[in-house]
Amino acid sequence: MDIILIAAVTQDGFIARHAHETIKWSKDLSLFKEQTTGWPVIMGSNTFNCINSELKDRKIIVMHREDNPQKILDNIEKEKCFIAGGGKTNMRFASYLTHLYITPHPNVFGSGVCLFSGPVKEMNLVFEAVIPVDKINGIFQFQYRVN
Repeated sequence: MDIILIAAVTQDGFIARHAHETIKWSKDLSLFKEQTTGWPVIMGSNTFNCINSELKDRKIIVMHREDNPQKILDNIEKEKCFIAGGGKTNMRFASYLTHLYITPHPNVFGSGVCLFSGPVKEMNLVFEAVIPVDKINGIFQFQYRVN
């Protein structure tokens, strides 16, 4: 199964200003919808609680502190799923990731929620594709396979 981390990040590596932010700065929400529709999406409870619109046509799996990532993945019967944060959830699934879809944005927060909130094993990434999001403002999604 492909396990894909999908995230919009600032140039300094943050996915949010704080754990309870409703993200309004990301320009790739329509691409997120297109890519995740029809697939399971795993996210932490803070991320889930910050979403101000329902994620239709996707099975949302909310990760809690006591949940075992392997057990969650074992119960998915599709050929791929998406990990959509926050930083703690991304960290807990880091060793299972097969792909990263990262969209850097022209923002610098200086502090906030990191893509991975804690230590992760080094990943060697192989570039697969670049998807235009907003060419005029230089926003592109970079897709990598974990080698």
